[in-house]
Amino acid sequence: MTDETASRHDRVRHHPTPGPGNSLADWPRARHPLRVALSYVVVWLIRISPSLRLKRWLLRRLGATVGPGVSWGLEATPDVFWPDLITVEAEAIIGYDATILCHEFLQDEYRTGEVVIGERAMIGAGAIVLPGVEIGAEARVAANSLVTQDVPPGTTVAGVPAEPMGSSADADDVDESDNTDEAEIGDDESEY
Repeated sequence: MTDETASRHDRVRHHPTPGPGNSLADWPRARHPLRVALSYVVVWLIRISPSLRLKRWLLRRLGATVGPGVSWGLEATPDVFWPDLITVEAEAIIGYDATILCHEFLQDEYRTGEVVIGERAMIGAGAIVLPGVEIGAEARVAANSLVTQDVPPGTTVAGVPAEPMGSSADADDVDESDNTDEAEIGDDESEY
């Protein structure tokens, strides 16, 4: 992660859109329609191909930076408009049906931001990563999570929005206390 104090909002570029319509209605000014059409076809191939080697090759042709050994799951979708703003470092895993977004179309502007997924990071099935987010090395994003802020290296996040999960030591403490409570309840019931 480049700067511990910066948030995704600090790294996202704002592009005002003129006129009465919303920014999505004005998308051909943001990105050439032929480029988006070609990207869409290539993204479709990336989504359905079972070959990880082909997926990496196609992602690189779209301009994404993809490290060696990256595993891109079936139906996972890179940003169609700005795939060149995606960096996925070595041995990272992008799970089934995950979405990596590098743009947001809003009413009066659109925003773009690079997404960086660190070495050996894992993005769970159905997760969505928003523009400007950096996911640190060996970080984990649980399935169906919405990543709205950076994920520090080695951290596990889950939820909507994704929040850090407790440590495994905390989880062990909860499990042990739960078992103790059940044993005590069982003992109380046997006395009756």
